Amino acid sequence: MLTISQLASYAGVTVRAVRHYHHVGLLPEPERDRSGYRTYGAGDVVRLIRIRTLAEAGVPLSRVQELLDSTPAEFADAVTRVDVELRARIRELQEHRRRIARLADGDSLAVPPEVVTYLDKLRASGASQAMVEGERDGWILIAARWPDKIPAFMADKTAQLDDPRTVQLYRLLDDMVATGMDDDRLTAVADLMVEMMEESAQRGDLDRQDEDLGDDAFIGLMDSFATDAHPMVERLQELLAERGWSGWSRMERTPEPSTTRRRTRR
Repeated sequence: MLTISQLASYAGVTVRAVRHYHHVGLLPEPERDRSGYRTYGAGDVVRLIRIRTLAEAGVPLSRVQELLDSTPAEFADAVTRVDVELRARIRELQEHRRRIARLADGDSLAVPPEVVTYLDKLRASGASQAMVEGERDGWILIAARWPDKIPAFMADKTAQLDDPRTVQLYRLLDDMVATGMDDDRLTAVADLMVEMMEESAQRGDLDRQDEDLGDDAFIGLMDSFATDAHPMVERLQELLAERGWSGWSRMERTPEPSTTRRRTRR
C-alpha cells in the first residue's frame, strides 16, 4: 500500500494535485488505516495517471469525470466534443494574441482600425508624436461615444490631411507646443482655422454638425479635454471668438464678432 507521497510520485503529479483531485471528486479518498494514515493501491495509481493524462491533453477537470466513467463509445463521443471546444478556445487565444500584437503599437489601444490608419497618415505628414498621441486620446473618447460614425469621421479627417493648410496648421501648433506660444503664430493659426471653416461652411459641412455631434454634454467634455491639454487652446478660442466663431470640437458661427459687440457697448 502506498502513502500519498508515493502515489503522487508514481503518477507523476504533486501531493497538492492529489489533494485537489480528492476535493473535486475525481479521485476517491480512502479511509484512514489504524495508524491514522490514508493508503492507496494500484488502482488509485492507474486512475490518477488517467486523470493526469486527460488534464495534460487539455480536457477541463469538469469533463474528466465524464470521460473516466464512460464506455468506449461514450468516450469517443466525449473526446470529439472536447476537441471542438479546444479548437474554439485555440481560435479565441489566437485572436487575443493578434490583439496583443497590435497593442505593441500604442496607437492601436482602444481605437478602431480606421483611426489607426488616420494616425499613421498624420504621423507621416510630419506631426509630432505628442500631437499624434493627443489626437489618439481624443478619438478614443469619440469612438466610445459614436462607434458607428468613426468610418465617416475618419474619411473626412484623412481627406483633410490632403490639404496643405491642414499640415501647416498641425506644424504651427507643434511649434508652439515645443517652443511656447507667441501672438504671431497664434494669430496665424486662428486666421488659418477661420479660412478653412469658412470654406467648410460654404460646402455645407457645418450644417451636419448638429446631427453628427448632437450630444452637448459630450461636446463639453471634449472641449474641456482640449483645453486641459494645452493653454493655447483657450487663447485660440478667444481669437476665434473675435473672428466670429465659437466652440472647439464643434465650431459654430457667433451672431457677430465679439470685437464688434465690444465697440457697440462702448
